[in-house]
Amino acid sequence: MIGLKEEILGKIIKRAAEVFNKNPDELNESTRFVEDLQAKSVNIVQITTVMEVEYDVEIPYMEFRRKKTIGEDAEYIKNLVEG
Repeated sequence: MIGLKEEILGKIIKRAAEVFNKNPDELNESTRFVEDLQAKSVNIVQITTVMEVEYDVEIPYMEFRRKKTIGEDAEYIKNLVEG
């Protein structure tokens, strides 16, 4: 059984691959949104909106944005879900 963080990580990677037109295999826990994917604000919103619906949590945009990597954001969302 995979843990919650790994589940969230997989969903972020899947969504980020769609948003940035990448193969999911190219993305991992260490992938950086800004440096590696040149993420813009709209891209971050496209990811957080899906995560909010999936996990029924509110994800503060600025907090999500402050995290550098997909893995850091997966951990952040896990903590929000667990309360």
